[in-house]
Amino acid sequence: MSRLFKYSKNFYVLFTLFFIIWMVFIDSNDVVSQFKLRAKLKELENQKEFYLERKEKIKADREELMSNYELLEKFARERYYMKKKTEDLYVVVEE
Repeated sequence: MSRLFKYSKNFYVLFTLFFIIWMVFIDSNDVVSQFKLRAKLKELENQKEFYLERKEKIKADREELMSNYELLEKFARERYYMKKKTEDLYVVVEE
């Protein structure tokens, strides 16, 4: 017990203990924040993969649309309700 009391009066031991407590619990880059940031990074990496896959799919669809005129016309009619001058357009909405 006297050995523990002896070390508790030592400046370097106290300072080291204070430093460890400060870095683990109090600092803005503490352990809890690091775990939260790591989880956020993992989530953002997953989103990045999703959007890169989606980007590749959109590029493939675009290439297909630009190479096939009938498909481009069908896409324009369905998506943007485009029509020829001599046609009437009716939109049927299901409830």
